[in-house]
Amino acid sequence: MSDLETKFAEHLEQAVATGRGVAPITEMKPDITIQEAYGIQLVTIGNKVTAGSRIVGKKIGLTSLAMQQLLKVDQPDYGHLLDDMVVENGGVISFSSVLQPRVEAEIAFVLKKELIGPHVTAAEVLLATDYVLPALEIVDSRIADWKIKLQDTVADNASSGLYVLGGKPVKPDAVDLTLAGMAFYKNGELMNTGVGAAALGNPAACVAWLANKLFEFGIGLKAGEVILSGALSAAVNAVPGDHFRARIAHLGEVSVSFQE
Repeated sequence: MSDLETKFAEHLEQAVATGRGVAPITEMKPDITIQEAYGIQLVTIGNKVTAGSRIVGKKIGLTSLAMQQLLKVDQPDYGHLLDDMVVENGGVISFSSVLQPRVEAEIAFVLKKELIGPHVTAAEVLLATDYVLPALEIVDSRIADWKIKLQDTVADNASSGLYVLGGKPVKPDAVDLTLAGMAFYKNGELMNTGVGAAALGNPAACVAWLANKLFEFGIGLKAGEVILSGALSAAVNAVPGDHFRARIAHLGEVSVSFQE
């Protein structure tokens, strides 16, 4: 690891230690590259693994055209999922454990076979998938006020926070994921809707992109890993007392609440 990666990994970890967001990395080093940002992410994850956390999967972000246009990029990004990020379906999240959470609904893939790039296809993803589930991702940023550019969110583990898996396992060939409709509720009010095709046209295509991207870093997707394939609609801010629920056609429901 380089001095730059170590410096900015420590910068992001300061936000966790103090419970306060930190300055954007892109303000401190405007010329930071995407590759350097992924290096920072890998240092941060490596530190967490050394401290006892275990990698259980990956998440894909920026899969929608709207988010890519917002950050002026033409591809998604990815982050790591750790065992201490999991919240049980219907569970409660203490607000003291997050900084500035937002909630997204998406489709999760659980793999039964490994996927190694660089030429993985969506069809191969489906063949390697054991089952799919509805999921909620609680995205969170260590950067104050979500003042992020692509390099900031990449370095910050793709703004990962927590995640919830719900519903019941469904075999990927039992449903057309591109047509799976999603309804997302906050405190019983419908906030937005979406469909599987909102994620790069096909959630399985998102997982294929991830496998091929990870090849650049000598990393593969392993059997048993959970892959969050990308939000099906806009993220919604959360405050203490909020209850979120998502229903995805043929996959079931998933929910979570926040408390002080």
